[in-house]
Amino acid sequence: MDCTLCPRQCHGLRTEESGNGFCRLPDALRIARIAPHLWEEPPISGLNGTGAVFFSGCTLRCAYCQNGDISHRNAGRNFTPQELADSLKRLVDLGVHTVSFITATPYVPLILKTLDIYRPPVPLVWNTSGYETVETLRLLEGVIDVYLPDLKHRSEAMGRLYAMAPDYFDVATKAITEMVRQTGTPVLSDQGIMQKGTIIRHLILPGLTSESIQLLQWIHDELPPGVPVSLMRQYVPCNDVKIKGLDRTLTQREYARVRDYMMTLELPGFQQEAVSASKDFVPLFDKDESFV
Repeated sequence: MDCTLCPRQCHGLRTEESGNGFCRLPDALRIARIAPHLWEEPPISGLNGTGAVFFSGCTLRCAYCQNGDISHRNAGRNFTPQELADSLKRLVDLGVHTVSFITATPYVPLILKTLDIYRPPVPLVWNTSGYETVETLRLLEGVIDVYLPDLKHRSEAMGRLYAMAPDYFDVATKAITEMVRQTGTPVLSDQGIMQKGTIIRHLILPGLTSESIQLLQWIHDELPPGVPVSLMRQYVPCNDVKIKGLDRTLTQREYARVRDYMMTLELPGFQQEAVSASKDFVPLFDKDESFV
């Protein structure tokens, strides 16, 4: 496989055994966790959780990633489309409200093969860093019901330093605009579970509240009214991060500044509690008990 699925456009050669592209992933479904997950936004998790499929690898290299073992170091196990389809059935049998494909961009063709075998009868969620091409997203049109992208960095300098992606803002805003085009106005069930729509996540980083405010302003100015924002305060230093300024959690003052601006803009959405800034919420990856 000559891979151009992500914005890196690295044309990496991916075989069933190995890959030499940016993500270093083979042309196989490598997965680090398949299990119900209770800690997503309320319209995604509900009471019973989302059926979370954590894929190995990532199109970014966020220095502070809390899932570094799988996003940077590709920990995980290989699945066939049939094996993943069987796992999706087990998740549905456990009563999950949605099924979430997490950092799944390098696997789009194999996910589509999986869904040809079995499509869960619940909304499908694409949980992504936001670093996507419009061309790849269009392969998912009519397949994915809910997009859950991050919107991380505004400046080229921060995109380069923190995520190895100086073009992050330009790429992610085009991708999010496409996601919103595909899903339209959010639609929720009687239980409050999102059936269709886009929720934009933003993780506030210490020392970067001005960038957070600029990103919220972009959402307000450039997207249709009613797109929810999930304002996240869960940052804790992870992945042995060495960048100065990222060695601490947010202050209450930093969080309040961004939260208050979101409220001034009257953006709908969700706000995390302070208790979320804990490594206790990092799931267990690549163990026997990580898989249903």
